[in-house]
Amino acid sequence: MKTDVVILGAGAAGMMAAIEAGRRGRSVLLIDHAKAVGEKIRISGGGRCNFTNLDIRPECFLSQNQRFALSALKRFTQWDFIARVDQAGIRWHEKTLGQLFCDGSAREIIAMLQAQMKDAGVTIWLETEIHDVAQDGLFRIATGRGVVEAEAVVVATGGKSIPKMGATGLGYRIAESFGLPVTETRPALVPLTLAEQVLEPLKPLAGTAVQGHASLGSQGFDEAILFTHRGLSGPAILQISSYWREGETLRLDLARGQDAGALLRDLRGREGRIAMRTALARIVPEKLARHLEEISGLIGNLADQNNARLDHLAGLVHDYAITPVGSEGYRTAEVTLGGVSTDALDARRMEAKAVPGLFFIGEVVDVTGWLGGYNFQWAWSSGWAAGQVV
Repeated sequence: MKTDVVILGAGAAGMMAAIEAGRRGRSVLLIDHAKAVGEKIRISGGGRCNFTNLDIRPECFLSQNQRFALSALKRFTQWDFIARVDQAGIRWHEKTLGQLFCDGSAREIIAMLQAQMKDAGVTIWLETEIHDVAQDGLFRIATGRGVVEAEAVVVATGGKSIPKMGATGLGYRIAESFGLPVTETRPALVPLTLAEQVLEPLKPLAGTAVQGHASLGSQGFDEAILFTHRGLSGPAILQISSYWREGETLRLDLARGQDAGALLRDLRGREGRIAMRTALARIVPEKLARHLEEISGLIGNLADQNNARLDHLAGLVHDYAITPVGSEGYRTAEVTLGGVSTDALDARRMEAKAVPGLFFIGEVVDVTGWLGGYNFQWAWSSGWAAGQVV
């Protein structure tokens, strides 16, 4: 079989590229091993798809070249994708921090993309394994259905996250087979785990959540922090996990927006006889209050504590230091950090500089967004950019 364009991967980026290339009159074949298109879209956002964010900025993306993503993001913006969602009649809402979700189901986004691919004349092969990509004049893609020849190949195979859905390092292997560099890959937007000796006193806190702030050096995120039976999770932890490296200590504010020191001094003046854990439970959940009282080393009631001791207690609330030992890995990671080096790609076309006709888009590239719709917007934007020229 011969076609103009073969796109490997029927996720957000691959479908967007297929739509744009098809609209330009190119014959497009989209190939994926899955039984259905857009499987990660389907499960995203609790089934409602956090499809973009109102606040798209370069600092919301991690990459060895943070400005690489700008060209695509500026030419196909969040507003452009929102316009398509509106045109499809999909109702949506802002949940928090600019994050946009479908009012209904993530399946509505998939259905929109499927309809657009159909209108653009895209051919789709599902449940089809991709074995190899080589070049001999044309590109030759060896698949479970035989060899396909194409003028151009777009690699949109994603990263290694969520292997139970079939994620592999295929895109990285294709890049390396053509001599393109791949940066170190790591699980990102992932829960962090604690060493057993650190975890043991925290086990009673499993399931306890607070609205807090997680920071590492100058980088920090507000949102929920969740204590789990393995360590730490919640949006603030997932965000900071993309920056964390083994051996580094996180600082947690467990009562963001409150002044624990002032509250404790006020309670001491009005209700000095209460236990410290009772006072702390006015600021944080009861189980966490008991833990903080225990590790403070202080004894007695609130009235027994001087200002320095109360400041120490408040410090545990607002500057809780904890050193993870690792992460839960690709099994639960939402995305993969790192990927095909941006040095090897044309930022406007998403094409390999050394291999004309070979394109890389979406998660397989060394561009990783924050939690909250940023990775979907990168998929839409990079897929659109490749689709204009492929």
